[in-house]
Amino acid sequence: MSLTDKNFNTYEEFEEKRKRTENILEYIDGIIYMSPSPSIEHQRISSYLQGELYQILKSSHCEVFSAPTDVLFAGNAQNTNDHKRVVPDLFVTCQPENFTKNEYAGAPEFIIEILSRSNKSHDLVRKLNLYMEHGVKEYWIIDPMENRILIYSHDENGEVQFDLVNKGDSAISRIFNHFQIETKNIFN
Repeated sequence: MSLTDKNFNTYEEFEEKRKRTENILEYIDGIIYMSPSPSIEHQRISSYLQGELYQILKSSHCEVFSAPTDVLFAGNAQNTNDHKRVVPDLFVTCQPENFTKNEYAGAPEFIIEILSRSNKSHDLVRKLNLYMEHGVKEYWIIDPMENRILIYSHDENGEVQFDLVNKGDSAISRIFNHFQIETKNIFN
């Protein structure tokens, strides 16, 4: 994940830059980040997880979406600089009314990010804090470099819970009980 501009940018400046590029851009706290093209390993993991999620969700009212689908965490209506716009690798929502023509506005129930060397701190720190602060119920960080999955979720009291799943173990979603991943299927 690279910075496109180290200076503070207004949300309007971000939107103007986004209109002029085909790159995937994110906006968090006045900083614009550009996503690099994903590796083949990243795409294989993403495709596998999307397929598994699709299978368990297909008879429900929930849907899985993959990048590049924008998620907007809207801030103060009078101050658009409070807005945050991200492009998760995968997310699940059960609230189709939150879609506009080009984005999802609000907190998805479940987000998955797949780490690469260039985005590690972005997903482990910035996005973790953003997602937990804005009410994402469950956030998985797939780490193919360390062969592990970090799972963050809110419990019934709103407290953040953490689980670490290592290669050889199973990862089970707290909110979608039928979503269970054998790590051997994603970490070759």
